[in-house]
Amino acid sequence: MADSQLGLYLIAYDIANPRRLSKVHRTLKRKGLPVQYSVFTVVLKRRSLLRLLAHMEELIEPVEDDIRCYRLPEQLTVKTLGRQFFPEDVLLFTGGVNRILSSGKENES
Repeated sequence: MADSQLGLYLIAYDIANPRRLSKVHRTLKRKGLPVQYSVFTVVLKRRSLLRLLAHMEELIEPVEDDIRCYRLPEQLTVKTLGRQFFPEDVLLFTGGVNRILSSGKENES
């Protein structure tokens, strides 16, 4: 992926200390969208993503905490079950999370 190209990423975390958890959560809340507890999506260019991950690395204790970042593919099939977090009329990211959610609805039948 080129540094100037936007990518869609899923970031999940498990932070042992409540204070560190708060800091990581606030950091991700400024850059992305929470989709579940401790799971965010972000739409960023590669350089911005690397800066975000470097900043979060400074916030955690590597022996106790875990942060994972997954790049989501352009064409994605999503299956959703149960109550969904977002109502039908909520617009999230243009061409990003909305694309994922609409893909999931196509595959619900």
